[in-house]
Amino acid sequence: MKVDILAFGAHPDDVELSCSGTILKHIRLGKKVGIIDLTQGELGTRGTAEIRLKEAAKAAKILDVAFRENLDMQDGFFQNDKEHQLKIIEKVRQYQPEIVLCNAVEDRHPDHARAAKLVADACFYSGLIKIKTEVNKKAQPAWRPNAVYHYIQDRYIHPDFVVDVTDFVVKKLDSIKAFSSQFYDPKSKEPETPISTDDFLDFIEGRMRNLGRDIGVKYAEGFTSSRNIGINNLFDLT
Repeated sequence: MKVDILAFGAHPDDVELSCSGTILKHIRLGKKVGIIDLTQGELGTRGTAEIRLKEAAKAAKILDVAFRENLDMQDGFFQNDKEHQLKIIEKVRQYQPEIVLCNAVEDRHPDHARAAKLVADACFYSGLIKIKTEVNKKAQPAWRPNAVYHYIQDRYIHPDFVVDVTDFVVKKLDSIKAFSSQFYDPKSKEPETPISTDDFLDFIEGRMRNLGRDIGVKYAEGFTSSRNIGINNLFDLT
């Protein structure tokens, strides 16, 4: 299966929180999108890995993505090394995305920046023909995405571009709420975390409002790029 966009997240819910509006918009535009979580989020204070996997499947159904997979890397301890890069290279070559979305280049959670570099490096190496990978004993052709974009997470990073997601906010919030073990529940007996407070979703909405205001729309999501973004003419920019 070839996809147009492949979104990676260090943890289940990273994608929903940060770029699910963009995913929903491009699926509406007829693009095929898949999600790959690097870990099961097993170190999360609330819930369990098993619960997170069920929540991730529910969120994927809400987003209507083509597939969602988990690479079972060790939460908190995965590294940007050959072993982990090869796991991502295999997936990039399998799904041959034109665009990859991945974690923020810098953030409160150290896994996020590490995942950002891991995925970006793997996308580059995936295009080298001398790196050999195979699936089911069948060699994979080299493949490098046309672009790797990093979504913005907890800490504000000035975006290189923003995407109008005004029409998709309600469904985005529904996909986030699928991870009910992680967010506000007045009946929960588990410890409070930075994302379980009763105003956290207000923060998510406020971030989108702030980014949207910059381009004259109600809600937007922001992204950064380590490469210059090329356009055919000035009218491609609005």
